[in-house]
Amino acid sequence: MARESRSARQARVHAEAIKEFDDIQSACQEERLQCLSDRRFCAVPGAQWEGLEEQFKNKPRFEVNKVMRAVNRIVSEMRNNPITSTFQPRDDKADDRLADLMASLHRADEQDSVADEAYDNGAEEAVMGGIGAWRLRAVKVDDEDDDNDEQRIRFEPIFDADSSVFFSLDSKRQDKSDARSCFVLTPMSRAAYEEEYDDDPASWPEGVTQTEYDWCRPETVIVAEYYVVETVKRTIHVFQDLQGDEEEYTDEDLKDEELVIELRDTGSREMRRLKKNHKRVRKYTMSGGRILKEEMIAGPNIPIVPVYGKRFFVDGVERCMGHVRLAKDPQRLKNMQLSKLAEISALSSVSKPIVAPDQVAGLENDWRDDNVENFAFLRLNPLFNVDGSMMPSGPLAYTKVPEIPPAMAALLQITEQDMQEILGESQGTEQIVSNVSGKAIDMTQQRLDMPTFIYTSNRAKAMKRSGEIWKGMARELYVEDGRKMKAIDKADKTQFVELNRPTVNDDGEITKENDLSSADFDVVVEVGPSSTSKRAATVRALTGMMQLVANDPETMKVLTSMAMENMEGEGISDARDYFRGQLLRMGVAKPTEDEAAQMQQEASQQKEDPNAVLAQGMAEEAVAKAAKARADTVETVANAEKIRAQTVQIQMETGAAGRGGLGMGFAGPRRP
Repeated sequence: MARESRSARQARVHAEAIKEFDDIQSACQEERLQCLSDRRFCAVPGAQWEGLEEQFKNKPRFEVNKVMRAVNRIVSEMRNNPITSTFQPRDDKADDRLADLMASLHRADEQDSVADEAYDNGAEEAVMGGIGAWRLRAVKVDDEDDDNDEQRIRFEPIFDADSSVFFSLDSKRQDKSDARSCFVLTPMSRAAYEEEYDDDPASWPEGVTQTEYDWCRPETVIVAEYYVVETVKRTIHVFQDLQGDEEEYTDEDLKDEELVIELRDTGSREMRRLKKNHKRVRKYTMSGGRILKEEMIAGPNIPIVPVYGKRFFVDGVERCMGHVRLAKDPQRLKNMQLSKLAEISALSSVSKPIVAPDQVAGLENDWRDDNVENFAFLRLNPLFNVDGSMMPSGPLAYTKVPEIPPAMAALLQITEQDMQEILGESQGTEQIVSNVSGKAIDMTQQRLDMPTFIYTSNRAKAMKRSGEIWKGMARELYVEDGRKMKAIDKADKTQFVELNRPTVNDDGEITKENDLSSADFDVVVEVGPSSTSKRAATVRALTGMMQLVANDPETMKVLTSMAMENMEGEGISDARDYFRGQLLRMGVAKPTEDEAAQMQQEASQQKEDPNAVLAQGMAEEAVAKAAKARADTVETVANAEKIRAQTVQIQMETGAAGRGGLGMGFAGPRRP
């Protein structure tokens, strides 16, 4: 069987994609239009009167937008309590340090790509209309350097997700992890499209213009990113070394001759082969006429993250809504009532007489200026009968002062109550009442937040999916040996790490440190205050604890150092580092690897205290003087003994000489 050419395959894929999108769009068109209408109702001035223009033509149309206030409250709560992604090992073989490294790289990618904009836009569209989205994209680190192929992952917002993001109809999971395909539509001006892709929509096949969706419009051309998940079977070779440890390698791995030689030299043997399914994602850039570009993207997941407000299936169709949908009718009713009330208020509140023209002929100025001059009385001309006789006459009638219908007043009150119940707000929630405990206030706030917690929960699911997509992309992109990458730790400190750094493990084997290709972790999300808010709360708690341990200097020193380490402010980073060092030296904080190495280096190069050196010198000098004094004493004693010995010797010699001289010169008396 002849192999299908690239052009033929792309033509087939394009036809299948056009048909698939028609099926998706026809199934969810009505629901997506509702989502768009909800967002317009909330954010676009005048949109709350759409569909009512004819009924209220030439009448006042006021808007008191209470829906936006409720949406802003939910969005503000989300921004005040951001959701962070962390990575946890799946088993005891995984490395906690590598999990922390992945979290640090994830934070750095978020910061560099201003991911907050993508998260906030997706959450706001979900709260208003029911669905939002953002994407992850691999981009070159340096676009101007053609020799540098290093890439980093960026988080980008997708605007108007209800009109641009469509997943395959068979996907049922909320995070769309089970989707086979996805479309992301982007409108372009015709001139920009023709210049970038060198394609004229007028040359498209006639069948394209007969599809349900209009890919080419008078002013714009729709370009779609079409993601398709492909499943391929891979052969896994399981090798066992002499110690009995097993390692898996793919066919691509075994193409490396150095690896094959290493396996042979170390005595590793291939034990078995496994067939495993491997997912990869192919991205087509297409218009209504043809496939414009084709490429494989990093990771096994479609890099589009949907976030829902409220989501459910009815009649087999995925439906969603935000915080606006149920409040639209009460909001419209309130706008109509207030507009009618304003119209009534604009009418005159004074009854005016109704007279015949002849009655005010020549007296018009008096009647006109009465409100200014406040005349004592006003005159009317008499009216005459047909026979010329004067007829008694006054004002024929009076205009009626407008009155507010009793039903309108009651309806205004009911409408206000309905809106409060639907939007989850109540009067007085923002007032601070005295003599109420903080615990009671927290319980009240929790009760008020419960109706809107579903939005935070659904956003957490989206953040978890975003972390999983990032992990899959990072395992394929961050693999260069010796690559230096920016990372941000839990304390928001920037550091640089080296990937795949050779190191020696405890068994004396050379392994690669910071190897993300082998990372296998679960993504866990945490909902709570930002790190800045957490540090501020920590400082308050530590300050309160200081009052309890005022008599314990050692504990006070620890608490003070911890409080200073968590302080926020401009120009205090050096002080924070200093107190961090104090905690490390006291053994309170656990040092990182870099901090431990630095402390060890400092200990080996630590300079001696000058006072200690002086004291030691003085002590050594005193010891030397004492030794010298002892030596002098010994020497003195020795000299004295020597002198004494010499004296004795001299005396002895002197005595012996005297005795010898008497014997020769004087014999002495003789004995008888």
